[in-house]
Amino acid sequence: MAAAFVPAGAQIAGVGMAIPKQSLTNDDLASLVDTNDEWIKTRTGIGKRHVISGDESLTSLAAEAATDALKMAGVDAKDVDLIILATSSPDDVFGSACTVQAAIGAEGALAFDLTAACSGFVVGLVNGVHFIRGGEYKNVLVIGADVLSRYVDWRDRGTCILFGDGCGAMVLTSTPNPEDCCVLGFDMHSDGTGNHNLTAKFTNENGAEVNDGASKPRADTAAANSGRGAFCNIGMNGQEVFKFAVRAVPDTVGKSLAHAGLENEDVDHLANQRIIDGAAKKLGLSSDKVVSNIAKYGNTSAGSVPIALAEAVTEGKIKKGDVVACAGFGAGLTWASAILRW
Repeated sequence: MAAAFVPAGAQIAGVGMAIPKQSLTNDDLASLVDTNDEWIKTRTGIGKRHVISGDESLTSLAAEAATDALKMAGVDAKDVDLIILATSSPDDVFGSACTVQAAIGAEGALAFDLTAACSGFVVGLVNGVHFIRGGEYKNVLVIGADVLSRYVDWRDRGTCILFGDGCGAMVLTSTPNPEDCCVLGFDMHSDGTGNHNLTAKFTNENGAEVNDGASKPRADTAAANSGRGAFCNIGMNGQEVFKFAVRAVPDTVGKSLAHAGLENEDVDHLANQRIIDGAAKKLGLSSDKVVSNIAKYGNTSAGSVPIALAEAVTEGKIKKGDVVACAGFGAGLTWASAILRW
């Protein structure tokens, strides 16, 4: 008879990040679409964003960030039990978690992808903590990574100014005391009725949206080699997404704080890469408590929160014992938040 699981605590042991070498400034975009640096900065706060090039891929970025996080944690890749890769843009339609596992040499780890867009890392983090607290997993690697430049229409100034590529990673490790947990409270939601506001739909070879089965398969060479469809570029109703997010982000952070038994003033840092100013204002948090690097990287989707965390830790802004509020909002629509004790 198998031994019963022994509940455990979970702590944050290390973080890491990886950004593509190539960057696009607002002036670069002005040569592609009708826009300018002032217009973009005024509306988004973004000054530049990075995009993959050459032999870079989602897997290579994730492996680099994961390696740095493991090094900070002092954990060997062979001792990782689980890899959760939060992404909406894997290198393979079947997922990239396993290729990341192979790239870093985590041969003993279960690896799977999780898709929740900009909320993905927070959802993955909460899942990772629960795997550890169940008592079976000791070392969990949570990665948030996206390379949405693959799906950006560089002729659409409403979306091409927003998105950048990047990856962040976090190592969670178990502790003997089950009362010792780095996640003090969390809150997660989805609303599929708002899905149409932010999409990258699968379409057929004629550009029509595919909502049912494909046409009857054929064995002749011409049919076998013809295009059966592809995912189209990102489409967004920016105004509706913004209005919803300004309401949802402060609300979910407030609920996470309530679950943690904390007040707004107990938060040392807010790590949230989208709708930052509106959320911070509604929560009553001063600008010095907001961890923001959107000006340098744009919206890196699932990579946004872990990149901000990794950079803040490296720069000494987030220290041991700090209380950090993390929030993400994105396609689905899905939004999530967590209150972390560093």
